[in-house]
Amino acid sequence: MTDAPDTPSDDEDVAPPARRDADSPRLDTDPDAPESSPVFQEHMRAMRTGVESQMAHARAEFDQANERIKERTGRDLIVAILIGVAIGGTLLLSLVLLKWIFVLFALVATVFGILEISRALTVSGRRIDVVPQVGVGVVLVLSGLLTDLWLHWVVTFVAVVVVAVWRLIAQMVAVDDRSPSDVLADVLTGGFVQLYVPFLGSLALVLLRQDGGEWWIITFILIAVVADTGAYVSGLTLGRHPMAPKISPKKTWEGFAGAAVAALAAGVLACMFMLGLPWWTGLIFGAAVLLTATAGDLGESMIKRDMGIKDMSSWLPGHGGVLDRLDSILPSVTVALALSYLFTPLVVTA
Repeated sequence: MTDAPDTPSDDEDVAPPARRDADSPRLDTDPDAPESSPVFQEHMRAMRTGVESQMAHARAEFDQANERIKERTGRDLIVAILIGVAIGGTLLLSLVLLKWIFVLFALVATVFGILEISRALTVSGRRIDVVPQVGVGVVLVLSGLLTDLWLHWVVTFVAVVVVAVWRLIAQMVAVDDRSPSDVLADVLTGGFVQLYVPFLGSLALVLLRQDGGEWWIITFILIAVVADTGAYVSGLTLGRHPMAPKISPKKTWEGFAGAAVAALAAGVLACMFMLGLPWWTGLIFGAAVLLTATAGDLGESMIKRDMGIKDMSSWLPGHGGVLDRLDSILPSVTVALALSYLFTPLVVTA
């Protein structure tokens, strides 16, 4: 008699066959699977090495190009772009969504601008009273937002008189051997600071008060920035003939031509699609901002050259100081305000 095969009895516990959970790692490997093939793995390693090598090469080329640009222009291109985009985005959002943020931005820029130019002028030998300059300057900027236009002119006159009288009184208290010509130069310079920074900045708030004023501000800033970018690119790639070598040796006529093309194009597009104006007004707007922006840029370059400095400060890495970024924008607000009064009746309403 043969023994029956071992079979479990009904009362014995039988463990169920083990099942592999779908999420558990696969313990067995199929030797025929493509990913397990040594050739495939070697191919993937070669691809990864090639991609890493190409990325490293591209990074090295970019760094070399950035160093060449930095050597020629004195600016760190990457840092300048990042800071420029951040400032531009903040301005745009403040004008479109929360205007009070733009007002705060204007006040902060005014204070930093006054501090920058006051320190630079002091180093060059002028005597500037910083406290009254900042205090009166803040009042002057706010008057552009809170007062009528005629009263704003009165506040401007009072601001210049206050800093001039303050300087004269401070000079009398000092009782030193400063010559009358130097004292007069100090007084005139103090008045210039008020007109250059807070007064021009206050005009932006005067423009902000107009109907749709935020779009006029965006338009003239956009034209100025686009013109500056066009001048930078064309001057860097094609610049051969200096525009004003005694004032700013790096500015060229080729750069100015690039700025002109960019400013006119931006003016036409902005006037048509943001301001609802005829296309030809954009040519006038673009040309006017181009001239004032160029004059402001060259004017500050002349001031810095006279004081023997490269930048007003180093508060904005890649850009220099606040005034180094506002040199073309501050004078341009004057033509933007004037053209807003002139062209507003031409706005096409839907």
